Amino acid sequence: MINNSLTDDDDVKREIRNMFMRTNILLRRFVKCTRDVKVILFKTYCICLYDVAVWSRYNLGSINKLMACYNKCVKMFFGYKRRDSVTEMLFNLCLPSFSTILHNSSITFNRCWSNCYNELVIYFGAILK
Repeated sequence: MINNSLTDDDDVKREIRNMFMRTNILLRRFVKCTRDVKVILFKTYCICLYDVAVWSRYNLGSINKLMACYNKCVKMFFGYKRRDSVTEMLFNLCLPSFSTILHNSSITFNRCWSNCYNELVIYFGAILK
């Protein structure tokens, strides 16, 4: 998303809305599934943050809201209570933490970018470095 301030905050807000929407859809349709099936569904539909690797200008508060959204969606979908430990919950479900998702997205994007042989990508990559 492009805005006047040239920040990625609007895109972060869009991702927050999408994550809540996808989680609510999964919650309504798959409430009676086993935990293992729910983990696969959550990984497939809610952890797909494709554009997160290209975010470069955002407020820390926006990312913190997205992290809180991720944690809240996990708790809501898997039936954890509000005060349950996030670390223990993610460990028990074998889900990555939000920091891990950000890190892995960035590494994967940079690897793909550096291994690209398209002349335009190489040209703009040299300019951006």
